[in-house]
Amino acid sequence: MATTLFACSGGNSTENAGKPSNKPSNGEGTAADGNQDPVTFSYYASDPNPNWMKMQDEIGKAITEKTGVTLNAEFAVGDPAQKVSLIAVSGKYPDLISAKNDVNKLVEANALLDLTDLIEQHAPNIKKLYGKYMKRLRYSDTDSSIYVLPTYAGVDHQQFIASGGFELQHRVVKELGYPKIRTVQDYENALKSYLEKNPTNDRGEKNIGLSLLADDWRIQISVTNPAFYTTGAPDDGEYYIDPKTYEATYHFKRPEEKEYFRWLNHMHDIGLLDPESFVQKYDQYIAKIASGRVLGLIDQDWEYGDGERSLKADGKLDHAYGHYPVTLSEEYKDHSFQSTGYLAGYGIAISKTCKDPVRAIKFLDFLASEEGQVLTNWGIEGKHYVVEDGIRKVPADVNDRKINDAINFSKESGIGFYTTMSPHYGDGVKDSTGNYITTNFPEQIVAGYNDIEKEVFQGYGISTWKDLFPKEDEFPVKPWGAAWNISVPANSQVNVIAEKLKDITWKRIPEAILADPAKFDALWDSYMKEIDKAGVKEMEEGYTKLVQARVKLWNE
Repeated sequence: MATTLFACSGGNSTENAGKPSNKPSNGEGTAADGNQDPVTFSYYASDPNPNWMKMQDEIGKAITEKTGVTLNAEFAVGDPAQKVSLIAVSGKYPDLISAKNDVNKLVEANALLDLTDLIEQHAPNIKKLYGKYMKRLRYSDTDSSIYVLPTYAGVDHQQFIASGGFELQHRVVKELGYPKIRTVQDYENALKSYLEKNPTNDRGEKNIGLSLLADDWRIQISVTNPAFYTTGAPDDGEYYIDPKTYEATYHFKRPEEKEYFRWLNHMHDIGLLDPESFVQKYDQYIAKIASGRVLGLIDQDWEYGDGERSLKADGKLDHAYGHYPVTLSEEYKDHSFQSTGYLAGYGIAISKTCKDPVRAIKFLDFLASEEGQVLTNWGIEGKHYVVEDGIRKVPADVNDRKINDAINFSKESGIGFYTTMSPHYGDGVKDSTGNYITTNFPEQIVAGYNDIEKEVFQGYGISTWKDLFPKEDEFPVKPWGAAWNISVPANSQVNVIAEKLKDITWKRIPEAILADPAKFDALWDSYMKEIDKAGVKEMEEGYTKLVQARVKLWNE
């Protein structure tokens, strides 16, 4: 999530007149100050985390040593929205909750603490970190309470990494001589050409052109969201937002998106689309990727990453994937890097039944401190990084494990486990020693690429995958942030209709893609009539009001 933000004090590039200390400043105090008696907080997150080690990883142990806090964590399995609904009506809440866009259910159940006074009295690092963006933490224009500390976007974040787009295995583009991959036709041609020459792998198994994932909510990531990226729109969830009027349109109604789904229908018709795309489960999808047979994906790396990491661990570096900004035609630009400004919203809350709210906010404040952020991002000095001439560096052997043995490394170290649990700065921000707070900065990113990736970069004349994509400064900053990040009142008609439309869309889109091409238009027209009958216009009108209210709240 891209952000264009002000440089709050203690944030960007404070070199201290060329005299950096090896230890970052802790701001005005951390959770390590005061009471460090052991305490266990229950925690629920609406994201899965299959590699969670119950804080027995190296960073988790260090956090517990410094704060006395251990988390008894539960991560989403199945439908997180349903789970949050059950939590909301139970009256018995986890101490800490990360409910993403379902936080409204908890607010309406009166389950969450207003954190305003706790921040003011006990959280100097949190207060310093958010700076003038504290006003974006307000729940709504009618309720100025702070129920959530945003953790899914880093303050002052600079987006250096392309993590989505259309993916192709490196072996495909290498064999084809690094062809231009700019439109869906280019992408199709590459898959077709490679498969004609290489119908099977070295084990005699059939190679697969393009595989999609439609398992429950993941259909949005791999199947439906790419429809707006390929047709020149940014990610606003299920809506297209008019940048002048802030009017919301159910994005599937856009005529150009119909043509994207027509292309997927064509891909199925000519045999380049995996016929199991709409029936395979997530673990089957990951296993298929790990087998090396899948040449192309349309996905985000955080979703398919476990499969790719398995390929790298097996030494199949040329079977991993590059990222390409594919659109329906060259008249469109991929908006992956359009800035949302600081994207407050998704984050962590403290419940009203929390056993010790002061200890909880101090724990989160430690994680928000420079010391806490360096620990969670870099790891332990001498083990995961070294300091040479005042500069933090990742040793070559550690870097190799992070690249090629990522699953085992993350389980052992805990790096990456705690980012969305706490407020934090984004990529590109430097601490009080002049070092970057995260390890995602240009030099380290380049150092993190393996030899095969560098070979592909040379073939395309680039240094990173981002170089292929339209730049952030080619687009205006979105004053509403991201529409998917806007919380809708739980009992709103907007939600009621949205659920109906979700069921319709998740059925009709696969049906249209898998149909005889001669029937595509009739099926699409039927789909449009069905969503119109279900109340799509009423939903759009209701969401338009929410978007316009967000713009007013954030930009007043």
